[in-house]
Amino acid sequence: MQILSKKIAVFTGSRAEYGLLYWTMRSIREHPSLDLQLIVSGMHLSSEFGNTVDEISQDGFQINEKVEMLLASTSKVGVAKSIGVGVISFADTLTRLNPDCLVILGDRFEALAIAQTATVLGIPIAHIHGGELTEGLVDDAIRHSITKMAHLHFTSAEEYRKRVIQMGEDPSRVFNVGSPGVENILRTKLLTRPQLEETLSFELGENPLLITFHPVTLQRDGGLLELENLLLALEELLPNHRVIFTHPNADAQGLFFASQIQAFVDRHPKETLLVKSLGQLRYLSLMNLACAVVGNSSSGLIEAPALGVPTINIGSRQRGRLRSKSVVDVSGSVSSIRSALSEAIADPSRKTARATENTFGAGTTAAQIVKVLESADFSMILQKRFFDLETG
Repeated sequence: MQILSKKIAVFTGSRAEYGLLYWTMRSIREHPSLDLQLIVSGMHLSSEFGNTVDEISQDGFQINEKVEMLLASTSKVGVAKSIGVGVISFADTLTRLNPDCLVILGDRFEALAIAQTATVLGIPIAHIHGGELTEGLVDDAIRHSITKMAHLHFTSAEEYRKRVIQMGEDPSRVFNVGSPGVENILRTKLLTRPQLEETLSFELGENPLLITFHPVTLQRDGGLLELENLLLALEELLPNHRVIFTHPNADAQGLFFASQIQAFVDRHPKETLLVKSLGQLRYLSLMNLACAVVGNSSSGLIEAPALGVPTINIGSRQRGRLRSKSVVDVSGSVSSIRSALSEAIADPSRKTARATENTFGAGTTAAQIVKVLESADFSMILQKRFFDLETG
């Protein structure tokens, strides 16, 4: 008797999320008893963010559904309405695909929209990167909301696994599988300096800086003052260092932040560059060559330490996440950023970064996730009981 494959839908709505899902998607696609269904939405379909849906196709993945949900506005009202558009659209998408399970990574508003929809439709959810904290962002509440809607949990560290259980999730459904970002580093052949310079059409120099600065959605000014101070501090390093910016996310104020960065780049075209989407290979390759990763992205707390690269983490956006010794937290003032840049560029700081111990797994995340998906009985998983911790 032929055993039917389990239909595993994977959702991706942003470039960073796709990069982290890459090996899990490949492992699902190659598994004989799993059938990959790929749902692409959000920033992937927007020219403002580089039309990164093309990168997914170029990587050889078949896209089952492309779901438009982003409004042109990145105001808070625009983001809230985009969630509503997403819920309406995902209802049709998930009904057509009828997956046995939906895999979601992270904490973005696009993920919240499809998680809500799957919950109402009775589709089991497997959630990656739950249990973490980003106290400066609305993403923090979104992540924990998805945790309570999910039925399987794949965390990146033991501390995060314990936190998911603390939220009432059954320990038998919570798995510490490490970070997909660490697996990417260990399984990816990175570009050399000449190869990367050719793809960017930009000379990196000896000590380039990689900058990723996203809006801080729970801060009154969205982190604009911190961005302005960062640009002032960076200007003092020119022309001795090349500075490469990645595009901010499609959060509230994201496009305005991008315009501010572009204006800075326009004033310094020989020393600076803004890239809408580096893609996973170029991003990790550039990070590997950088003398420091600067900004407020989670990649500075996970991937950069795994590569032995110093991180300057600005402000409250990533407050609450686990920290390696190679991460320097600064308030966001010009003086604090200037001081941290000077320290990160110095050799002693780089030696510390190279000696940093990896706390986010051994690079086998995809295999562990697929093993759980293959063995799970999705017909019996929807009903959950709240797991109470024993109190003494």
